[in-house]
Amino acid sequence: MAKLELRNLNKTYTPKVIPVKDVSLSVEDGEFLTLLGPSGCGKSTILRLIAGLEEPTRGRVTIGDVDVTNKRPGDRNIAMVFQSYALYPHLTVYENIASGLRLKKTPSAEIKERVAEASRVLGLDELMNRKPGQMSGGQRQRVALARALVRSPDVFLLDEPLSNLDALLREKVRAEIKQLFAAQKVPVVYVTHDQTEAMTLSTKVAVLNKGDVQQLDPPHRIYNNPANQFVAGFVGSPQMNLLTVPCQGNSAILGSFRIPLPEIPTTPPQIVLGIRPENVLIAQPEDRQTIRGRVYLVENLGMHNLISVRVEASQTEAVTIRALLPPDQQLSGEDVTLTLPPQFIHWFDVETGNAVFTKQPLTVGR
Repeated sequence: MAKLELRNLNKTYTPKVIPVKDVSLSVEDGEFLTLLGPSGCGKSTILRLIAGLEEPTRGRVTIGDVDVTNKRPGDRNIAMVFQSYALYPHLTVYENIASGLRLKKTPSAEIKERVAEASRVLGLDELMNRKPGQMSGGQRQRVALARALVRSPDVFLLDEPLSNLDALLREKVRAEIKQLFAAQKVPVVYVTHDQTEAMTLSTKVAVLNKGDVQQLDPPHRIYNNPANQFVAGFVGSPQMNLLTVPCQGNSAILGSFRIPLPEIPTTPPQIVLGIRPENVLIAQPEDRQTIRGRVYLVENLGMHNLISVRVEASQTEAVTIRALLPPDQQLSGEDVTLTLPPQFIHWFDVETGNAVFTKQPLTVGR
């Protein structure tokens, strides 16, 4: 077993192109860390630095307390699963799975034993004599996973392995990956821009933006306690409502809606109010604080309708609030009265974008 640790890892191409900015994090045995973020945020570069496919400008990579920063990829005892599968088209499934072991001159009997075990786990027994061109995308992805498994590595690295699969197959393989790596008891680092994969697979998620780690926490903390506006807006579908509203006294003002702010030494002139669409409710008679608007768009999402409501935030400005409602509520073109439960509201500083009034400490930073 081996702990993976990145210490002040940096990759600089030019003074203006810095895809990884002093990232520090660790992945324990049995932990599944997902690097989540938009294209260009540095997540694949971090994976390549761990694998040794790129050299860091500064910082260190250690595996099991051994500094591997300057070691070749083949000397790091890692296994990597690529987005493109990277299978040899002229080799059979068996030969593809065994290829890495043969390069390491593993005894033939041990190769057969390891390949048979990986094949059993991933359901490949009937495909062992086929070549990649004779298989579906999901089958080829399982072969790529099997080739990684047989190596018995210290660390698994997966670079968007499901992005080439259709939606139904992606869901199936995602469930297989979760069960598969839960049994491996070694660090796993998974790269994706798909938040569903990150939330369902991970024990920890690192949300990245422009080379910086914005938040490092378990999935439920990322979702329920976002560290800043970027995390709040990036994680969650539909996206969180983020509204800049004025403050008066100890309250934030949204039209006729006055939301008390937690006690602070100085109330800012403005603050960003965040609330997820699933937490915006149709007001009931007993609700004291309500806001009225007009529905101008209804999107049918199957289990819910996503409504967009135009609300008069002030005499000169209107804002849009989105809410998830049961599918039997058809409100297109109608006036509607909403309420925003205070316990589901997030607050962010206008200038820094950082969360304020958080009840629990957040794991934020590089």
